[in-house]
Amino acid sequence: MTSYMGKKIVIVGLGLTGLSCVDFFIARGVIPRVIDTRSVPPGIDKLADNVECHTGSFNTQWLMEADLIVSSPGIALATPELRAAADAGVEIVGDIELFCREATAPIVAITGSNGKSTVTSLVGEMAKEAGWQVGVGGNIGIPALELLKPSFKQSSCQLYVLELSSFQLETTYSLWAAAATVLNVTEDHMVRYPEGLAQYSAAKLRIYDQAKVCVVNAQDELTLPMASKDSRCISFGVGHGDYQLDSERQQLIVNQQPLLSTQEMCLTGQHNYTNGLAALALADAVGIPREASLRALRTYQGLAHRFQVVHMRNGVRWVNDSKATNVGSTQAALSGLTLEGTLYLLVGGDGKEADFTPLRPYILGNNIRLYCFGRDGNQLAQLRPEISRLTDTMEQAMREIAPKLIAGDMVLLSPACASLDQFHGFEHRGCEFARLAEELG
Repeated sequence: MTSYMGKKIVIVGLGLTGLSCVDFFIARGVIPRVIDTRSVPPGIDKLADNVECHTGSFNTQWLMEADLIVSSPGIALATPELRAAADAGVEIVGDIELFCREATAPIVAITGSNGKSTVTSLVGEMAKEAGWQVGVGGNIGIPALELLKPSFKQSSCQLYVLELSSFQLETTYSLWAAAATVLNVTEDHMVRYPEGLAQYSAAKLRIYDQAKVCVVNAQDELTLPMASKDSRCISFGVGHGDYQLDSERQQLIVNQQPLLSTQEMCLTGQHNYTNGLAALALADAVGIPREASLRALRTYQGLAHRFQVVHMRNGVRWVNDSKATNVGSTQAALSGLTLEGTLYLLVGGDGKEADFTPLRPYILGNNIRLYCFGRDGNQLAQLRPEISRLTDTMEQAMREIAPKLIAGDMVLLSPACASLDQFHGFEHRGCEFARLAEELG
C-alpha cells in the first residue's frame, strides 16, 4: 500500500471520479486540493469544507507546487498546464493508477472502441454466477476507487473487473492484469488523438503491458500487443481464433469444441456473440468455472442502449443502440444483421470528426432506408443519397418512419455519433427513442 502522507496532492477534475479521489486521500490522512476548469463543476457541493477548490481555470501555482497530480481522464496530458507540470518533474496519474497500487485481488481489464461495457458486465455476471465476490467498475458504473472502500458491499473481493477507456490507460502504469483484452480498435476520439488511429491504438494497447493473459481479436490486428502476438495471447473471432463463432451453425466453439448454441443466449447479434466469446475467454483465464460462465451466457440480457429491443408489435422491432457513438459500433450492429423486411436506420449527431465512409458496405441493398439527423446528419446522408432522408431531429425521423412500417421491418437507432448536439447523453437519446417507439409503435 502506497503512503501519501506529507505529499501535496492536487486533483484535477471533479464529478464522480474526482470525488472518489478526494475520498481516497482523506481516508489516508491527506487533504488534497481540487482544480476544475468549469465554473460550477458537478459534485462541488459534496466537497468537505477543509478541501480547497479552485474553479473556472487551471491554478498553475498549485500544479507546480504539487508532489502528485491526479488528473481526470477527460483532460488530455497534452494540455499545456499539465505538460508544464510534467516537464517540471511532477508525477501525473489517474484514478486507475491509484486503484492498481492498492488492489490485492486479481484484475480483469477490458478496453476497446466498442463492446467493452457489455463484456465487463458479462464477466462480472459470470463471476457472480460462480458465487465469487466481485467488484465491477472503472469506466462503467462505479468509480474504481469506490470498490476499495470498506463500505462497499463486496470490499473483500476475489476479483475486480474493470472497464478502461484509452483516456484512463494514458495515466496508468501499475496495472498487472490477470487477464486483459482490447476488443477492437476503430476510429474514435480523434480530436484527442491528432496523430490518428496509431496514437489512439497505442493508448489502448497499454492495457497489455504487464498482463498475464492477453485476449485478442483474431480479426483485428490492431488489438495485438505492440510486439505482435506472443505466448500470452488467446484469440476470439467469427470463424477464427481459439474462441470462435461458427456463423453457419450458430454455435460458440472453444478449441474446436462446440459449447453453446446462440439460440440459447438472450443476447442477439453477431457482435454480441463475439462479446460473449471474449467474456468467456477472460473468465476462463482467471479460473471462473466454465459451467458458471455458460449459465451467465444463457441468462445475461445485456445493457440498456446496446442493441436493445425496446418495443415489438405487429412484427416490427424497434431497437435502441444509442450507445453506438462511433462508426465502428454501428458497423458492429449492422454486421451479420438479417431481417425479412426493411431496415430503417437512424444515424446522426456529433460525429467527432470521424470518417463515415466505412459504413458504406453496410448500407447496400434495396431493403434499407437511411434517416439522418443532427449536426452531422447531412454528411451521413451523402453516403447513399438515394435512400437517405435528412431531418433536423430524431423525433421527426421516427414520426416519418412510423406510417411506413409493416411486419418484418426493423427501426434501428445506431447513430455512429455522439449525442451532445441535441441530447444530454446517449442514455437520454436512447430513452427518447424508447419513449417514441412505445408511442408510435
